[in-house]
Amino acid sequence: MTAKKPRKAKRSDPKKKASKSARRAQSRPESAKPIQASSRPSLPDAAAYGVDLMQRQTLFFDALRQRANTMLAHERDGMPPVLKFKYELVADAATFEPACNYQLLKILEIGDICLDDCLDPDKPPVIIIDPRAGHGPGIGGFKDDSEVGIALHEGYPVYFVVFTPDPVSGQTLADVLAGLRQFVELVAERHDGEAPVLYGNCQGGWAAALLAADCEGLAGPIVMNGSPLSYWAGEPGANPMRLAAGFLGGAWINHFLSDLGNGRFDGAWLVQNFETLKPEGAIFRKYADLFENVDTAADRFLDFERWWGGFYRLSREEILAIVENLFIGNRLEKGLVKLGAHCEIDLKQIRNPLVIFASHGDNITPPHQALGWIPAVYETTEALIAADQRIVYLINQHAGHLGIFVSASVARLEHRAMLENLSDIEALEPGLYEMRIDNPTGDPDCDHDQYIVRFEPRRVEDLVFETQPEAFERVGRLSAQLETAYSNFASPWVRAWSNPVTAELMKWSHPMRVTRYMFSERFNPAMAMTAAFAPMVRANRKAVNEDNRFRTAEKMGVDWIETGLTRMRESRDAASELAFSWLYDWPVLPEPIKDEAAKK
Repeated sequence: MTAKKPRKAKRSDPKKKASKSARRAQSRPESAKPIQASSRPSLPDAAAYGVDLMQRQTLFFDALRQRANTMLAHERDGMPPVLKFKYELVADAATFEPACNYQLLKILEIGDICLDDCLDPDKPPVIIIDPRAGHGPGIGGFKDDSEVGIALHEGYPVYFVVFTPDPVSGQTLADVLAGLRQFVELVAERHDGEAPVLYGNCQGGWAAALLAADCEGLAGPIVMNGSPLSYWAGEPGANPMRLAAGFLGGAWINHFLSDLGNGRFDGAWLVQNFETLKPEGAIFRKYADLFENVDTAADRFLDFERWWGGFYRLSREEILAIVENLFIGNRLEKGLVKLGAHCEIDLKQIRNPLVIFASHGDNITPPHQALGWIPAVYETTEALIAADQRIVYLINQHAGHLGIFVSASVARLEHRAMLENLSDIEALEPGLYEMRIDNPTGDPDCDHDQYIVRFEPRRVEDLVFETQPEAFERVGRLSAQLETAYSNFASPWVRAWSNPVTAELMKWSHPMRVTRYMFSERFNPAMAMTAAFAPMVRANRKAVNEDNRFRTAEKMGVDWIETGLTRMRESRDAASELAFSWLYDWPVLPEPIKDEAAKK
């Protein structure tokens, strides 16, 4: 046997070794790559973030302190409207017969700019009606880029309908409509008999529709922004507010709360419903954004909260009429709402051109509720045309409920387009139209010739919105029975114990108020330290860079919490839909056959 020669040891080529290492590094997963020293959290980054965090915390609580003090000062001043524009009082419906707590204002100036030279004498006056749904008036004109500002920019004389915090004793919905009618007549007289344009937001929109649909009728076009007229309609899983009566038992709870308020219903309950409808935004994200961007977001937050935290009240008679006739009974689209002794509201009596502005992003008044009444009142397109009616609707894809009449970009595009084309809308042939705005620039501030408005004919038969009429009718019957029982047996006892003192205690102990004024140093002495430290923090602000890893982790944590709250809310809404169906949406049993011959 021959012995094998020993192998020579291979000499490693350093160039090949380096290239293999580079290839292995490239093929290694991203998460397995070694962390570079420069990307690791460093002690200076942690220290800078810690200083920034403590400073933002101080400024955050100072913003809450300022909000509380603003709320208390607003109460002391009588809660005037939060309009940014100068105005004069034209009429006070408290002096009318019947009396109500509404007032008519005329807009005079924007800052120091007088409007008389800017108005177009050929344009009709515009009356903007703000919603009375828990908040105070003024949201339609609390900044330059608002409905008021855009209408003034287009040359319209602008009037604004507001209301005082407390209703006149025993005030009814019919009294309010009578006051609004006198406002309309007064404005027409001031402008040589020209019918004004009614511009209603949410509740103000359906109030204008009621005004046009009653016995006397109305002249002039009506614009309804986020205004519900079909109250049972809605998308399952997306609009759960319409189901609330089924779980609370109907109108009796509103009657009970009004009795506790000594005949007045606290609007804070309605605002609380709005916040719990989408808690990830109204309860969490709003404050998270303030904390994250407190240097720039505080002023905007305080401006909005001055309106959001001003809670107004309705009379017992008003809230019961609204709940029973509209939100639970859905009697408006059926023509069954009766106001006064002889007048029934019938939407078929409306002869005014209607412009309906709704949004798919609105979970309070979705397009289902803004448009669902049309096929219920006019079964066919031919019936609408025969009624000599013109209805134009405009759909936004993303704006939320408040965004429809608060968003600056919406005001500068959609509201501007509606006001610019009102004369074209009045000139349309009778029928149903969708208003389309083609804006290739994507800029809401684009010039007139940079966007095109089209009115595309639509058919009433294509407006199909599924409802659960049998289920909601059962809710209505349950509500009527519970309301009768409460009115006869419990309400007299509650009223006997209620008085102005207990009503004030109820008012100031409401969670929506407590969670706000608890940050005022007048109620919480510890907040005086925040008031003292905040100016020093602003003078020595050390904001951290946006690329700080700890700041990035904070933002990720906020997003995770918001996502979790969103999932919880979606699960809650889905469970509510399912429970509502189990409780009320069961099939109707066929009636027994009484005729023996029919049986055979």
